[in-house]
Amino acid sequence: MRTFQSLLITGGAGFIGSHLVRRLLRTMPGVRLVNLDLLTYAGNLANLRDVEDREEHVFVRGDIRDSALLDRLFAEHTFDGVVHLAAESHVDRSIASPMAFLETNILGTATLLDAARRHWTTPGQGLFYHVSTDEVYGSLGESGYFTEETPYDPRSPYSASKASSDHLVRAWHHTYGLPVVVSNCSNNYGSHQFPEKLIPLMIRNIRDSRPLPVYGEGHNVRDWLWVEDHASAIETVLLRGQAGATFNIGGLNEWRNIDLVHALIRLVDARLGRAPGTSESLITYVKDRAGHDLRYAIDASRIASELDWRPSIDFETGLAATVDWYLANGEWLDAVTSGAYARYYEEQYHRR
Repeated sequence: MRTFQSLLITGGAGFIGSHLVRRLLRTMPGVRLVNLDLLTYAGNLANLRDVEDREEHVFVRGDIRDSALLDRLFAEHTFDGVVHLAAESHVDRSIASPMAFLETNILGTATLLDAARRHWTTPGQGLFYHVSTDEVYGSLGESGYFTEETPYDPRSPYSASKASSDHLVRAWHHTYGLPVVVSNCSNNYGSHQFPEKLIPLMIRNIRDSRPLPVYGEGHNVRDWLWVEDHASAIETVLLRGQAGATFNIGGLNEWRNIDLVHALIRLVDARLGRAPGTSESLITYVKDRAGHDLRYAIDASRIASELDWRPSIDFETGLAATVDWYLANGEWLDAVTSGAYARYYEEQYHRR
């Protein structure tokens, strides 16, 4: 099992990153965590409010494309590990503005890799952990699963940019001997997720009796992974995953989008004391997203057999806890959905 003294976490003020930071501060006492985040729309210091005074947690606002900044941080903190979560991650935004995704996800990853290469000069020194997505594999039909050997077939600017970054990580491993691990995860859900994503978007709109935009007929299928389980899996791979290995991380939990929307309606309406089915009429079918992949499903047997990791929570329990968090934290939800996001939301859904 690996041990670390100083870790660089990129994107640690975002949804997954903030959960990982909080977990590692609990489970790896004494390890210095340097949290580098540009604080774009999806990064939020409020996600870190409960750890902002921890001495072993250092927040740095900055861009992973800034080579001079990375050199300064590597020199100052002598990192022996990097967990790379920083990314532009929303497919709809990648369709509207693809160049931002290429800049951050490809050029940013390459800049970070090369900083690690320059500073880890001893063979086998350090570990670069790249967190990626199942979307790099393309689209499944009604059967089958993505394995670690599934050929890449990205279908959107987002997934193409993440596929490119995956290839860069492996290229630095094979060319320069940089120790790396890669994981590809399914859709995450849980607290602190920016509400352009399906689950928090629907919770907010049901709460406010606003239209519930569903792409196409809502038959697209996704595998849902509780974010706390994802953070647990990342820690497991970080400590025990063999250098050069890839692990798929899934929730073993497939849902059609429309069925998930119905489940959220039942939960939110019940929590708000409304009669069953009150919000069903809010469902609004909108023009399907360009190139919308039909189905994603993860075969997570490798991480189960090699590292003994499995999801810890059933979806019904996790979804109920997620609904309760957003309804109890309406101030957070309203704050992150103001301003620029409101304009984006109008452009994304109301013109379809």
